[in-house]
Amino acid sequence: MNHALTQLQPYPFEKLRALLAGAQPPADKRPIALSIGEPKHKSPDFVARALADNLDQLAVYPTTLGIPALREAIAAWCERRFGVPGGWLDAARHVLPVNGTREALFAFTQAVVNRESKGLVVSPNPFYQIYEGAALLAGATPHYLPCLQEHGFNPDFDAVSDDVWQRCQILFLCSPGNPTGALIPLETLKKLIALADKFDFVIAADECYSELYFDEDNPPPGLLTACAELGRSDFARCVVFHSLSKRSNLPGLRSGFVAGDADILKSFLLYRTYHGCAMPVQTQLASVAAWNDEAHVRANRDLYREKFAAMLDILGPVLDVQRPDGGFYLWARTPGDDQNFTRELFAQQHVTVVPGSYLSREVAGENPGAGRVRLALVAPLAECVEAAERIRAYLQGQPA
Repeated sequence: MNHALTQLQPYPFEKLRALLAGAQPPADKRPIALSIGEPKHKSPDFVARALADNLDQLAVYPTTLGIPALREAIAAWCERRFGVPGGWLDAARHVLPVNGTREALFAFTQAVVNRESKGLVVSPNPFYQIYEGAALLAGATPHYLPCLQEHGFNPDFDAVSDDVWQRCQILFLCSPGNPTGALIPLETLKKLIALADKFDFVIAADECYSELYFDEDNPPPGLLTACAELGRSDFARCVVFHSLSKRSNLPGLRSGFVAGDADILKSFLLYRTYHGCAMPVQTQLASVAAWNDEAHVRANRDLYREKFAAMLDILGPVLDVQRPDGGFYLWARTPGDDQNFTRELFAQQHVTVVPGSYLSREVAGENPGAGRVRLALVAPLAECVEAAERIRAYLQGQPA
C-alpha cells in the first residue's frame, strides 16, 4: 500500500460523528444539520431538461478534453464574469472541464508536484481538507498559513518567509474562503502573482463559492480578474477552479472546470487522459445550459441573502458572529471550547454544526479554528430560522 495513506487524518465529518456518538438529543426536536455544505436549493429545471433531452449520449464515449460547446461556454462565462478580454481565453487551450472541483483539486496536485524536490503545498488554515490530502499523496509537505480575524480571515502573506516561497510548488487560495467566507483583495492577488513569478510556483485558486456574494452590483474579483488587469494574457502560473455545485445548486451533476495557464493545462490533460475521468456528454450539454444562464444564479443569491439576514438578526445579540464577504457559511466564535459547544448544542437542541478546530491544523501550538464553529446556511429558510432560535435558546440557557 502507498505509505502516504497513513499520513491522512480523519475527515472532519468522521471526527464529528465520533464527537456526537452517544449523545441523545431531544426526541421532540427534529434534527437540523448546519454541518455539511451541500446546497439544498432547487436545481434549475432547464438543466434537468437538458440532461434528459440528451440521454442518447449514454452510448458515446466522452473525451477528456470535453466538447467544444462546453469549453466555449465556459470561456465566454469567464470573459463576462471576470472581465477577461475577448480572445484571451482559447477554449481549446485554456479551459478543461472536470467532474467537480474536489476531484480536480486532488488530481491537479498529483500532476503538478515534483516529488523529487521535497516541495511545499501552501494553503490557508483553516482549509478544505482536499488540499492537505492531495499534497501528502503527491509526496509534498503541506504548509499552513493561519487565517486570523486580525487579518480579515485571510493569510498574512507578507509574513511568509522567502524560504517557504522558494520551496512552494502550489499555493492554494480559496476565495470566498471555506469556512471563513473571506475574500482575497484584488491587489493581494496581484502581489501573489508577482511572488509566483519570482519564486516559480503555481497559484491554484479554488473559487467554487465565487458566485455567492451580497452586492449584486459588485461581483468579487478572482484570479482571472487580476490576470486581466495585469495584462497577463498567457495566465502564466495561474489556474482557477470553478463548479456548478454551489453556483447552480447542482452538486450531484459533478461538473466544473479548470482554466488558466495553457502549458500547465496541457500537462494536466495528459494526466487526466490516463486518470480516466472524462465528463459524460449528456452532463456536458446540461452544463452548457447552466453556464449560459445567470437568472437562476441571481435567484440563488437572493435566497442566501434572506437566510443570512434572518439568522444574524437572531444570533447577533447572543453570539460573536458577523456576515462574511461571500459563500454560505457563518464562522462564529463560541463561548468556550468549540467541541463542547458542538456536542452540547446537538445534545440539547438537535442542531449539528462543525467545530472549527476540525477544519484546521495546529501549528506552533495554535489552531486558528479553535473556539469557532462553522454553520452552513444550506437548509430552507424556515429550518435555518428554527436552528438559529434553538442556538439562541441553548446560549441563553448557559451560565454567564
